[in-house]
Amino acid sequence: MTPIDPSIRGVGAGRPAERTGPAGPAREAGPGAAPGFNALLASRLREAPPAEPLRWSAHARDRLAQRGIQITPEVADRLQEAVGRAAAKGARESLVMVDDTAFVVSVKNRVVITAVDKEGMKNQVFTNIDSAVLAP
Repeated sequence: MTPIDPSIRGVGAGRPAERTGPAGPAREAGPGAAPGFNALLASRLREAPPAEPLRWSAHARDRLAQRGIQITPEVADRLQEAVGRAAAKGARESLVMVDDTAFVVSVKNRVVITAVDKEGMKNQVFTNIDSAVLAP
């Protein structure tokens, strides 16, 4: 083990930090300067393409038929909006509750994986989800 030389001190040890100049207000961007973060974010949000419609897996279509679950345009719109909210939060696989029906959705792929009605939820365990959304 190498002994520590007591004559060596850490940089700035024992000295307070020095200010090199007065703090001033943030500088405004001049003509031709890159846009600020808020302006860039707002423009990107305006340019965002509309959300792709949800697709239904064969498994989900089978479950809807087996369980007699009816998907009205209102339910489809609420499900679509809830998936959009999950996507905005970075969700990948979500459980979306619309009234008394649960949908497991691949948010990234915008695919409904399965659907479970109230009766089917009694003994159901939902796995491989990272979020849950209650549709408005």
